[in-house]
Amino acid sequence: MTQLFRSERGAARVRTLYQEFLDTWPVPHRQIRVATREGETFVIACGRQDGPPLVLLHGSGGNSAMWSEDVERWSATHCVYAVDLIGDPGFSSSSRPSLVSGAYANWLGDVCAALGLNRVTLVGMSLGGWLALDYAIRNPGSVTRLVLLSPGGVGRQRPSFLLRMIPLLLLGGWGRRRALQITSASGPNPSAQQVRYLQFLSVVQQEFRRRMDPLPLFSDAELRRLTMPVLAILGGADVILDSARTRVRLLATLINVRVLQVPAAGHAIAGQSEAILAFLGEQRPTAP
Repeated sequence: MTQLFRSERGAARVRTLYQEFLDTWPVPHRQIRVATREGETFVIACGRQDGPPLVLLHGSGGNSAMWSEDVERWSATHCVYAVDLIGDPGFSSSSRPSLVSGAYANWLGDVCAALGLNRVTLVGMSLGGWLALDYAIRNPGSVTRLVLLSPGGVGRQRPSFLLRMIPLLLLGGWGRRRALQITSASGPNPSAQQVRYLQFLSVVQQEFRRRMDPLPLFSDAELRRLTMPVLAILGGADVILDSARTRVRLLATLINVRVLQVPAAGHAIAGQSEAILAFLGEQRPTAP
């Protein structure tokens, strides 16, 4: 894990803060470590054992702590699995395979197989949304529903974003904190738990070397493979991804999609538990 961090001390600091989230997880849960071709993967399992499986995929530079405000609602009806992505500051392997290789989809397939999950609903944020799309495009029969929060791979990454971020990242701790404020703005009146997670991300920003390569764009033909119900929630003030273009492409290529635009939200969309729960509670499609 050390090579992903600026120092071993920084890695330990992030691990300790993450453990505090796990120690205060809002519902009873199990912490599972499964073997995959990319190394060990950490999963938080909670909710109804007889409920439909719901797999959560966080954004880049984060971990499953981002779901700590949502899982209480979702676990009442679903069997929830919050997965720490490989190569990010969670408890999973430090492996960072190429994004265009299919390795991430293979890795997620290994995770689902290890958990005994044949068909799942995926909820993904940013990089997690890109991964959910990539997995569903490659394995459409294995995904019953998709929930995408500011997903990568549909609208282009804004060139102005990198032009703003690079100078800030060169200004040390203050610059990294300012970059986090710009990229993680989730809208007005954040909850106490959202503030807590943003404070945690501020520490991660200081200690962690996040990946900076752009997320590959999916073609229209690839997106048209997705016939399952899809809910996309986009931030109108997203400074990282072109949410307007994301909306246009999703509506033009998917046959069963609903797009919810949150005008005041930035890239890190929060406070959407109820909208997502309503979508999850709609009549599920029958298995083919």
